[in-house]
Amino acid sequence: MAAKSSALRLGRFSEVGQVYLITTATQDRATLFADFWTARTCISELRRCDQFGRCETLAYVLMPDHLHWLVQLSEGQLHELVRNFKASSSRAINEMHNTAGRQRWQTGYHDRTIRDDQELKVAARYLVANPLRAGLVERLADYPHWDATWI
Repeated sequence: MAAKSSALRLGRFSEVGQVYLITTATQDRATLFADFWTARTCISELRRCDQFGRCETLAYVLMPDHLHWLVQLSEGQLHELVRNFKASSSRAINEMHNTAGRQRWQTGYHDRTIRDDQELKVAARYLVANPLRAGLVERLADYPHWDATWI
């Protein structure tokens, strides 16, 4: 799998001010975030990325085994932002569950550059509708692990 992860990085370019749709999965697609408090711990770490000025989160949805994150990069490189988020959320989750050093995220992630406002709207709608499409809830308002700046 390492070869595939490194192949994903080939040609990856990040730019401050650019908006990206990031998708990353838990290790072995474990349904780690089916637990409410584990999910909230992860979301707290996601929000810390904004608080530290690394990015502006426009929308996210934390599914039981993966994250979709619509984010505008404020500083540094995209891979650094994602790496730092994964590391801090893993530490926080491991501290919560007393499982020091356990890998919580798969290596690598998928990113898509959002090029204009129309594409941004489509990406945001796709992202927040994930719990509905997955059959986790019948109404988006019933799913607790998402947010969008427009709502």
